[in-house]
Amino acid sequence: MTFDEVRRDILRFRDERDWAQFHNPKDLAISVSLEAAELLECFQWSGTDLECAERAPRMEEELADVMIYCIMLADRLGVDPVEAMRHKLEQNARKYPVEKACGRSSKYTEL
Repeated sequence: MTFDEVRRDILRFRDERDWAQFHNPKDLAISVSLEAAELLECFQWSGTDLECAERAPRMEEELADVMIYCIMLADRLGVDPVEAMRHKLEQNARKYPVEKACGRSSKYTEL
């Protein structure tokens, strides 16, 4: 299944339920943040366990929720998600050139 097919399925799911009327940018952005917080809960109190592999199924569900809300927000804003990601990746490539950023976690202002 392609990204465009999934995007169409998400928007069809929304439209079949007449939910677009509730999907203003503010509430969709809040929903993205809330779902991202639920993804973070998968790692809460994990101590030194950085993977939390036993929680992977829940992580997948929460990540899917984040992405679904992002797709609905992009639709509401008239943003093509693929083009937005491509543009952002180009910006990041300029901020983090391989020769300066490779193997480093520093912010671009510190490279």
